[in-house]
Amino acid sequence: MEKLQKLELMDKIMRELDDLQNSQTAVLKKVSQIEADNINLGVSLLEKTLPDVHEKIDGSVVIITGLLAEFKLQRDKFFVDNKLEALLDPTA
Repeated sequence: MEKLQKLELMDKIMRELDDLQNSQTAVLKKVSQIEADNINLGVSLLEKTLPDVHEKIDGSVVIITGLLAEFKLQRDKFFVDNKLEALLDPTA
């Protein structure tokens, strides 16, 4: 695979990871809202189960955030190491 194609694929993966992070964050907010609504409702099934769901989704958000940050570092290193700035900016 050509270096520029690799860079484009890395950029696509970064966008997908960012989208995944945003989706997981939205799910976490929904679970939090259900937990808050259940404070008034008091359904024991929800009280028992939702904290576990919340914890697992929060853990997923943490993992994805770290993965995205580490992958961005790898992408940026690849960009610099392969001198791709000249390929993307003909005036460079």
